[in-house]
Amino acid sequence: MKLQVTVRVVIAVLLALVVASILRTARALPALGALRPEVTLKDAWERSITLSRFRGMPVLVVYEDKGSSTQNQRLKDDLARLGQGDRYKQSVGLVAVADVSGYDYWPVRGFVKDAIQSESAKQHTTIYCDWDGHVRASLGLEKGMSNIVLFGKDGKVLFAASGTVSDQRREELVRLLRHEVEG
Repeated sequence: MKLQVTVRVVIAVLLALVVASILRTARALPALGALRPEVTLKDAWERSITLSRFRGMPVLVVYEDKGSSTQNQRLKDDLARLGQGDRYKQSVGLVAVADVSGYDYWPVRGFVKDAIQSESAKQHTTIYCDWDGHVRASLGLEKGMSNIVLFGKDGKVLFAASGTVSDQRREELVRLLRHEVEG
């Protein structure tokens, strides 16, 4: 009887550890210093690019879904001010990605593509579509949250955040981005 209870307790503890490990892994952002993975992105016009297109440039990935698009508005405003000059527009690969995985079915997909095309024109930037979650999985991003990742010129992660970025982290990101562009 005592052995059965001990075995059950050990099994329960091991199961809890496995579940906790899986949850930690699922929520993990890319580690600082990790290399930029090769990911193929498609925009709302079905044009493809890969992240290797930005080789030798810092790359800022902003990954959001409809519900998280306002989480980091202050950060996006700071970045818009920083990017007003041509220096940043030409020196930084901005990769805005919309998590549209919940809308990948007919006829909704067509409406979403139209909306993304319109928003891309309004924002004067290309917004890429993650229809199946492969971009989120490849980059190790968190579903349902605003995710910000800065890859340096060398292709390594310099900054990664999920959720609302604090003022201190916002300043850190801007500092890192300036250092990558201005030296």
